[in-house]
Amino acid sequence: MKIDNELVDRLSELSKLEFDEQGKEGLKKDLQKIFDLVEKLKEVDVEGVEPLVYMTDEKNVLRKDVVKDTVSKEEALLNAPQRDSDYFKVPKVIKK
Repeated sequence: MKIDNELVDRLSELSKLEFDEQGKEGLKKDLQKIFDLVEKLKEVDVEGVEPLVYMTDEKNVLRKDVVKDTVSKEEALLNAPQRDSDYFKVPKVIKK
């Protein structure tokens, strides 16, 4: 596939990106390298190779839910810049 200004302009329009002339030249070179790599990959013999869906056979590997030492409410509130009795006091972020 030939990468030209028309293709770059079309991709620019679709992606809502703007490129100056220097950027277009760099993009054309990068796209050409990508297409060359894809063409090179087409030469690889994949006869008999099963498609790979997942990288491993493991499924839902989860850690055990173990209770560890926790910080008490009082200890946590010691670090609060502002507090209101048993709660952290934070600036209002929702407007009515």
